[in-house]
Amino acid sequence: MTRAFRHGRGLAAAALACVFVAAQTQQQTPTPAQQPAADKNAPETNTKDEPVTFQTRVNLVMVPVVVRDSKGKAIGTFHQEDFQLFDKGKLQTITKFSVEKASQPAAMEVHAPETEKPTQDAPPPNLPDRFIAYMFDDVHIQFGDLARVRDAAARHMANELKATDRAAIYTTSGQNTLEFTDDREKLHETLALLRPRPIARSTTQECPDISYYMADLLVNHNDPTAVQAATMETIACMSLDPTDPNTAKTAAQLAQAASYRALTAGQQETRVALAVLKDVIRRMSAMPGQRTIVLASPGFITPFDEVTDKADVMDRAIRAKVIINTLDARGLYTDTYDITKQTYDSNALRYLMQYDREAARAQADVLAELAAGTGGSFIENSNDFDGGYKRLATAPEYFYLLGFSPQNLKLDGSFHALKVVVKPSSGLSLSARRGYYAPRHLSNAEETAKQEIEEALFSREEMHDLPVELHTQFFKSSDDDARLTVVAGVSLRPIKFRKENGRNHNTLTIVSGLFDRNGNFVSAVTKKLEMRLLDERLERWFRTGITVKTSFDVKPGTYMVRLVVRDEEGQMISAENGAVEIP
Repeated sequence: MTRAFRHGRGLAAAALACVFVAAQTQQQTPTPAQQPAADKNAPETNTKDEPVTFQTRVNLVMVPVVVRDSKGKAIGTFHQEDFQLFDKGKLQTITKFSVEKASQPAAMEVHAPETEKPTQDAPPPNLPDRFIAYMFDDVHIQFGDLARVRDAAARHMANELKATDRAAIYTTSGQNTLEFTDDREKLHETLALLRPRPIARSTTQECPDISYYMADLLVNHNDPTAVQAATMETIACMSLDPTDPNTAKTAAQLAQAASYRALTAGQQETRVALAVLKDVIRRMSAMPGQRTIVLASPGFITPFDEVTDKADVMDRAIRAKVIINTLDARGLYTDTYDITKQTYDSNALRYLMQYDREAARAQADVLAELAAGTGGSFIENSNDFDGGYKRLATAPEYFYLLGFSPQNLKLDGSFHALKVVVKPSSGLSLSARRGYYAPRHLSNAEETAKQEIEEALFSREEMHDLPVELHTQFFKSSDDDARLTVVAGVSLRPIKFRKENGRNHNTLTIVSGLFDRNGNFVSAVTKKLEMRLLDERLERWFRTGITVKTSFDVKPGTYMVRLVVRDEEGQMISAENGAVEIP
């Protein structure tokens, strides 16, 4: 058997079979004459999982902000009063403010079984503290661009990743992916398999050749200039008789049909890219350390129908503290017409060139917006992909989270432009979320409370509101099987109890989570301890504290252990983590 460690944070929300509780409003303690007689035969403790009624809360909009000096270094010395935040030009009251610092490796103690004495030369396990998801937009990218960013990523992984880093490879097509690992050989093998994989677009030039951007103008906005250009191009590429009075009508119908095909294909590919990005954020939310996505993409169009999904991506990333850094895979480019494309009508050429320029800028805009909206960086118009990866794989040393509750918010789904000002601003550059979309209904209060607790859990930093100690024990039943027990010791002295019916009421939620050496979630258990204590028992537990044990059946290996304890009445949270190595 062994006993081990204290310290930490991190947990897998999707895998938790647990109930998170919200704090109740503390009631005034009745005088002794008012208190009903206590039923001394009623149980003093009970363990069960039941939802609690939550009070309605207003929506909170979180705005990540990065402030850099003239040399590009992030600054973390500003205070709440140094910022002003405007929603549609109206000054807002900042109700939540924090300075986030890039995660540092947490100190962890590792203990061998008591029958074995660890040697002084035995190094501690290289437990992960930084998780980097290398994401490649193979749905929209061209082969030449993909080859360049892929090779740069391979060099970065070989030369820049540390022993405590874990890397994963994801693609927007969902093919050739690799979950978080420190196996450099597997990373390079997966990179070598990457290829452009368009989902719905044709790889050959059609007649007429309608882009997704132009199709949106034609179908959704009935843009007369786009209709005219597409009609002229159709007449020319199909060699229709321009003297026939029916030709223009026929060409317009053919162009409209081609536009619907292009629109459907573009919508599908954009939705797939955003859905995969959301899924990567969900996976990374369980990682116990710094979390960064590096998205290499030529960008993609997100018309009005897709803005809700794009906003949801940023909201999820902010809640999970996942930074999205973006790299324009086109490198150094000019937004001129693609001369490799054949144009059949010289009169339509200037319109097609205009739409290509607008589309190129719109593609870059979505990359810039994803980065700014999550506290990340965007690199464009540069062929220095090696330098780009070196910069983007590292989160800014400091960023700020500003929160505000919009006043008189209309639940209409409309866009609200945001502006953040920092004073003094001389010589500084500021990157901040550009805006948000109003919800169509208020957030469920219970879900809001759950998210707030998850945000606390999915962090590496420690929290010590409650006096909590974390210990572990393990017993090997065979060479291949072991039972790991997580022991939570909690002192009740600083905890507030609510007096009711002669008893002292409070509830503790105790969450124990287990992660493998790569930070991947293994298992978690939540225990909810309802305390309805008589004065005699409370006084005794004040002296001794309480102990709660949670056991896991595991295989030998290195594990990170996570313990989170929260009380209902005082809304206090403590978070401890550690590591254990089972030989």
